[in-house]
Amino acid sequence: MIFYNGVIYTMDNKKVVQAVKIQGDKIIKTGTNTDILNMKEPHELVIDLKNKTVLPGFNDSHMHLYGFGIHLDTVNLSKAKSIADIINEGRSYIETHNIPSYQWIQGRGWNQDYFQDDKRYPTKVDLDKISTSYPIIFYRVCGHIAVVNSKALEICNINENTSQVEGGEFDYDLGIFKENALSLITDKIPKPTVQKIKTTLLKALAYANSKGITSIQSDDLSHAGNFQDVLQAYHELHDEGKLTGRIYQQCLLTKEELTTFLSLGYKTGVGDHFFKIGPLKILSDGTLGARTAALRMPYHDNPQATGMLCYSEEELEDLIHYAHENGMQIAIHCIGDRALDVVLNCFKKLSSLDNRRHGIVHCQITDYELIERMKNLHLCAYIQPIFLNYDLHIVEKRVGKALASTSYAFKTMLDKGIKVALGTDCPVEEINPLPNIYCAVTRCDLQGFPQGGWNPQEKLSIYEAIYAYTLGGAYTSFEEHLKGSLTENKLADMVVLNENPFTVAVDNLKDIEVLMTIVGGKIVYNNYF
Repeated sequence: MIFYNGVIYTMDNKKVVQAVKIQGDKIIKTGTNTDILNMKEPHELVIDLKNKTVLPGFNDSHMHLYGFGIHLDTVNLSKAKSIADIINEGRSYIETHNIPSYQWIQGRGWNQDYFQDDKRYPTKVDLDKISTSYPIIFYRVCGHIAVVNSKALEICNINENTSQVEGGEFDYDLGIFKENALSLITDKIPKPTVQKIKTTLLKALAYANSKGITSIQSDDLSHAGNFQDVLQAYHELHDEGKLTGRIYQQCLLTKEELTTFLSLGYKTGVGDHFFKIGPLKILSDGTLGARTAALRMPYHDNPQATGMLCYSEEELEDLIHYAHENGMQIAIHCIGDRALDVVLNCFKKLSSLDNRRHGIVHCQITDYELIERMKNLHLCAYIQPIFLNYDLHIVEKRVGKALASTSYAFKTMLDKGIKVALGTDCPVEEINPLPNIYCAVTRCDLQGFPQGGWNPQEKLSIYEAIYAYTLGGAYTSFEEHLKGSLTENKLADMVVLNENPFTVAVDNLKDIEVLMTIVGGKIVYNNYF
């Protein structure tokens, strides 16, 4: 296959070329139109790009592919502006779907900060207005808090005497569950078959391809019950040749599950270019929007709250050490500064951190001393600039202006030499890379607020943002020699865009559309011809 007459940003030392030749799943030559067209073979597919822009395929460094697929099939609450909207969406879903009496009604996306009147969490009383016959669970947008109805509590055998869960909490009267306490509900929801998991993954992957994504670092193993079922689903899709994106699995496992996982022969690096085992994923705290992110000082807007740690420092140190000594890369969810402090203390006690590429997922509430410690420990940062669309409106209220001024410090991390990789945490945010790049570059929400950007000293350049979305992601999966740039002998993973992100008005970055996505020399999404 030959692509010519394009503006092709290789991301290889800022090199721009006109044409590229692909053979098999690899790029074998880049250069001028004349150079590449002279290599044309009989019957070779030749595509005129008509001056369109080509980039390496996007690599989402942290999301939940299976969870996103489930989200596509459940109640979408992301547009809810009130409790009444949530109730109406739930009722409408039941009315328009033929749902067996035993099936759970699941939904996700509500955010109390977007409610126009009463900015409270929905409760079981609210969900009972949808139905008392079906069990219902509706997750907050972050996935760290959920509300259930009375039927769900009944099925899960939860009552006033049920014990609280370490690393989480629940309110029986309100039907609200947070962090580790969610397992009291989710463990009782019937688990999907391997075939259903496969169908869900393929639907999500097709959508990801339509947004120019060719590689995904995905946290899936804890979202469908038995982690072995998820692995089996991926292996079957791989063997059937149905994977249209490259998966680097971020493995959220308990220590007991990790022991079983290791005994089965799995560890970081096992697999091939289409499905590979990545890091052990660990949750250390909650989220800022839910006030469960662990802070060193009380929340500015709720002095009674400091958030939650999912593990004691001793438990976390034990899990990190066990994973590290057994050949696992480690990626730890840290949003609050207290969580990051504890995690850094644990990492400091490990031996030989060089080139292990352990990392911090989210890395939101920081000060410069914490960032310096990250650099000294050779940790990567898996960041989501799209979070700024919501968080810039609440972060100063949550943590105070001083701490907010050193948070979401993406440029500081880069300047310190920390390896940064971009992602969306989808379905927490939309999977589309372009709005994510827009937020990284402008430090504005998607409506352009505030003028000039929030903490504008932390803006990334367009090149830095795209690099972090391509080669940055390749680095965190130990694959920068295989992908991330359009370089000879690398995998032919590419995206064709309708506008040039390097020349378009910066406010229009978020609106750029994907015309074609190519994975290993195969067109997996085509809106071009």
